[in-house]
Amino acid sequence: GTTIDLDNVSYQKQGNDAEMIDLLNDMKAGKVDALFFYQANPSYNFAKAAEFTEALKKVRLKVSFADRADETALFCDVVAPTTHYLESWGDASAKRGVYSVVQPTIAPVYNSRAAQQSLLLWSDDATNDYYTYIRNYWEKNIFPQVTGMGGFTSFWEAALQKGVVTTAQATPQAYSFTKDINTVADTIRNAAKTSGKIELAIYENVSVGDGRNANNPWLQELPDAVSKVTWDNYAAINPKFAKEIGLEEGDVAEIKSGSNTIKLPVLLQPGQAMGTISVAMGYGRTGAGKAGNGVGANIFPFVSVVNGTFQYSNPSVEVSRTGDSYELAQTQTHHTIEGRDIVKEKTLAEYAAGHGKHDAHAEGAHEGGHKVYDLWPAYKSKGHHWAMAIDMNACTGCGSCVISCNAENNIPVVGRDEVRRRREMHWLRIDRYYSFKDASGNDVTKEREYDKIDNYEEVTVVHQPMLCQHCDHAPCESVCPVLATMHSSEGLNQMAYNRCVGTRYCANNCPYKVRRFNWFNYWNDDRFANYLHNESAYLALNPDVTTRSRGVMEKCSFCAQRIQAGKLEAKIEKRALKDGDIKVACQQSCSANAIIFGDVNDPESAVAKLIESDRTYFVLEELNVQPGIGYMTKIRNTTEA
Repeated sequence: GTTIDLDNVSYQKQGNDAEMIDLLNDMKAGKVDALFFYQANPSYNFAKAAEFTEALKKVRLKVSFADRADETALFCDVVAPTTHYLESWGDASAKRGVYSVVQPTIAPVYNSRAAQQSLLLWSDDATNDYYTYIRNYWEKNIFPQVTGMGGFTSFWEAALQKGVVTTAQATPQAYSFTKDINTVADTIRNAAKTSGKIELAIYENVSVGDGRNANNPWLQELPDAVSKVTWDNYAAINPKFAKEIGLEEGDVAEIKSGSNTIKLPVLLQPGQAMGTISVAMGYGRTGAGKAGNGVGANIFPFVSVVNGTFQYSNPSVEVSRTGDSYELAQTQTHHTIEGRDIVKEKTLAEYAAGHGKHDAHAEGAHEGGHKVYDLWPAYKSKGHHWAMAIDMNACTGCGSCVISCNAENNIPVVGRDEVRRRREMHWLRIDRYYSFKDASGNDVTKEREYDKIDNYEEVTVVHQPMLCQHCDHAPCESVCPVLATMHSSEGLNQMAYNRCVGTRYCANNCPYKVRRFNWFNYWNDDRFANYLHNESAYLALNPDVTTRSRGVMEKCSFCAQRIQAGKLEAKIEKRALKDGDIKVACQQSCSANAIIFGDVNDPESAVAKLIESDRTYFVLEELNVQPGIGYMTKIRNTTEA
């Protein structure tokens, strides 16, 4: 009733584990004549995948609606490729009383058909059209639950425009829990201690999920929110525990349970529970596609079935060192700016007491409390001055902003080997910083050496999106010999790609390390064919943004194309530009609203108010580069007690 919201129960992920086991047994017994697969790949991600695949041989008709020849489709008699959800009609109900309409935004790219459309055509239903079927269902079942909407046509059009319809809430379902979660957890831990073995935890990461996103190179190259590893899964283990069992970062470890064995590189993960090792699912695919096949190792065979329920933890696995080593493509240290006053954190009590707030009356401070280091008055732009504010409390490090930036600005995927060489091309990265306290409760956040973190008791994480700061005193501009990077009258640090000759002086002089160098013509180099050279990748290019050629610097532009589009739209409508008219890609995709963009010269704009907030600070403000991005201090609602 508190941690779990029992009044708004999610209808998602309602799969019944016991029924899947029953299906498997029926297949083995030859009781299944026909089997249809829709958004399911049990020959890969089922706990008994090998048994399932073998049992498929006894099913007379096997039909897959997969969009590719995945691990299950390979064993089917018929593959009827379904459309992407953005290519077809549909509807959904994520929780009680909330209904949404899925509408197609593009025509099908490939020769495919919606699975629901196929089922209608193969059935005796006279509708034969899925759109009509959905519309009729809504008229009969959803429309009567809504009042004050007039006729069904006006209701349907309103539903299409809004996308979501909320009806009267039904009576909440009654739930009861027979076991306390702490008791269950203690039982698992005690079993591990008694056996002297290690507990394996299998989890789903943000990008690849259960493997369905494995062939998306954008997501494979998205660094994990905490470990910052790309293109692989790994065995994460507490540094202190790793020493106890003789493992080091980069070692390849063998994990064994019964007849199942898997080999994975070791990653030291501060803050992880002692006696545990964790591995992400969704890797080791063989039927994902060119980008996803052979990436990482498949941990699904370690999923067990206990009392008809899948268990994604195993309290007794054996872990041993193989003697091999493997370099993970990890991004956190590539462009590190650690060791300086980058992240500001306060407890709620400290903040409420005024500790750490900017003093607007301090000597050498302007309104808002940020220090002024200039020898002469700062230049005040008369028109727009674009700026950004990032709320460190809101950011969860999910990476949606990174992916949206990739899509918006035609940023190439470079692959595992290039990431290892520190050549990832992301214009926006999310830096992860650990906060440590030792056994005495002392803050030792600035300690970064892995050989010392063994004794740290409390470990917390803070995420900080880091992109070009669009400095008013940009150090990159003064060292460019060809004026390829320059400042606009609206506060943007701009790049003229056709001037750049690739000296990389700007990257050397950037204190934030947010500029990227184009080592290859990624879009037509065969070495990157698995990620970029297909018609789908070319269709995904944004026509408003150029694809950069080899040998130039590139970095965040504050989505200059979106700024221009917003201005033109306001001009066409013969009105002034309003706050909120322009949303940059990272801001638009942030579900936590952690990123706010706008004109700081408009005192009523959201960004101007946030920049002047006493919570706001500027990273490396002491360098006097005058960054255009303000960060809001991380406030933790914690007490020593």
